[in-house]
Amino acid sequence: MAYRGGFSDECGVFGVADSDDAANLAYLGLYALQHRGQESAGIASLDGGEIHVEREMGYVADVFDEARLSRLPGRTAIGHVRYSTAGASLLANAQPIVFATGRGPLGLAHNGNLVNAREIRTALEGKGALFTTTSDSEVILHLIARSGAPTLAGAIAEALSEVRGAYSLVILSRDGIFAVRDPNGIRPLTLGIREGSPVVASETCAFDLIGASYERDVEPGEIVQLSHDGFTSHRFAFPISTPCVFEHVYFARPDSRVFGRSVAASRQGFGRRLAREHPARADVVVPVPDSGMYAALGFAEESGIPFALGLVRNHYVGRTFIEPKQAIRHFGVKVKLNPVREVVEGKRVVLVDDSIVRGTTSRKIVKMLREAGAREVHVRVSSPPTMNSCHYGIDTPTRGELIAANQSVDEIRRFIDADSLGYLSVEGMLEAFGRPQQATCTACFTGLYPVEVEEEEREKEHALDAK
Repeated sequence: MAYRGGFSDECGVFGVADSDDAANLAYLGLYALQHRGQESAGIASLDGGEIHVEREMGYVADVFDEARLSRLPGRTAIGHVRYSTAGASLLANAQPIVFATGRGPLGLAHNGNLVNAREIRTALEGKGALFTTTSDSEVILHLIARSGAPTLAGAIAEALSEVRGAYSLVILSRDGIFAVRDPNGIRPLTLGIREGSPVVASETCAFDLIGASYERDVEPGEIVQLSHDGFTSHRFAFPISTPCVFEHVYFARPDSRVFGRSVAASRQGFGRRLAREHPARADVVVPVPDSGMYAALGFAEESGIPFALGLVRNHYVGRTFIEPKQAIRHFGVKVKLNPVREVVEGKRVVLVDDSIVRGTTSRKIVKMLREAGAREVHVRVSSPPTMNSCHYGIDTPTRGELIAANQSVDEIRRFIDADSLGYLSVEGMLEAFGRPQQATCTACFTGLYPVEVEEEEREKEHALDAK
């Protein structure tokens, strides 16, 4: 999503078993998944029955160098990039989390969010458990360690029978890697093969970088063991598949296949349907880079209006920058996006974005286009109005901060100063996604949560509504 101070990325996980180059492959896999989390990065490797771990705050390329990777020996490794959705942004919460247990050392990396973690943690603390992080992921390791099941796969299944929410997990052990998806399959997790070594990743773009071939997705409610024998499957829950459509709207890379479908194809489909639902009399279709790109292509194809890159993104902006002492109008947006005057001057522009969260950044972009000479600006959004918080692993604002939860479409249009505003319908989005409502998580758009959310969590969502 493009610079609106709204949604934040979630997490990415990777694992490789039985490879001579495990730590280096994990590094490359995380490099490909960097878009899923930029707060911290970590890799854990298994060597001689021991787990070695290196974690740090920051980007993958900044955290790891040859010296650090050399401290991760062994033929099996897992990795994690993180954006905090439960637990503060602290080094202590960086993953993989490593535990010494009666079953040997375990390392865990988690993408998602547990909706009953607080309740489980309180119960475990009452039984003497000591927690080293504030992350919801740690409760899973405690439950596995306390299980009396005879096998590790059985202990994982027993532990997961107590948790609710979204979780795609990779668990490192002396038995190899266990890859797990929750019964609803809300977050993605895919399996591949590289030169005979089994690999697992949040998205297939990680396989492309390391030269692995895609095999299949980990199914909802499935535990898959990765070892020198390949893949071994265990079913731990009845699947009720409701994958998150927002992975295709924004989070996943367009060159990935997620939930068995091309992300780029989905986004172009959203754009084509959007053009049919909300046509515009215009001269040029301009995307908000980068995630609005494919939807804008679809809109242009369907409408017959020429596509042009009227906004340029600066890809080299760090996480912080020094602002001039003398204020520059729209500085926060301009440092990341800048209009191409030759493309928009004197034109009626269709501006295509994937979503509007608070509306403040959209307003600044519209103003920038007008100042660059755009005669009209018609905003088209390739998803429905975002009206609810996510409780399944995406860091979202509360309802009180979501503009669509508190204002009508026309009020939003006036706020962002667009000549017209159109959102993709829920029905149109699902048709382009290729799944019906009952088989998709659309909670951020519809308020229909496929996994029951604790009242305490909902109270956080509505906390600002009364302000």
